[in-house]
Formats: sequence, C-alpha cells, structure tokens
Amino acid sequence: MSDSGDTPANIDETSVEKTAALAQLRIAPEYLPGVVANLQGIAAVAAIVNATPLAKDDELGPIWKP
Repeated sequence: MSDSGDTPANIDETSVEKTAALAQLRIAPEYLPGVVANLQGIAAVAAIVNATPLAKDDELGPIWKP
C-alpha cells in the first residue's frame, strides 16, 4: 500500500503481507483476511472523501466532530 492511489481492488493478502513485513509487523494467518477487509473498507471510504470537490474558498475547520 502506497501513495499510488490504492483502491479496495488492489489491496490483497500479498500486498498486506509485504507492507507488514516492511513495517516489521507480524499478522497471524487467521487475522489476515480481516485485516485485508478492513483496509479495503478504509480505502473505499478514503476514495469517497478524496473525490469530494472543494471550492477555492473552502477552509479547514479548527475542530472536527463526527
């Protein structure tokens, strides 16, 4: 997973295992499918947020409240 615009479709077990290895993290095999599913969900939400157009006069809010 990188800054290259990952989408849920290109996040798979192999990419998660390689990224975890780079970060020196061990993911137990039984948790790997769940980790992949969660990262795919996060990527899907991020794609929606990143696709939201902003006007030139839009500013950052001082406090974010969900």
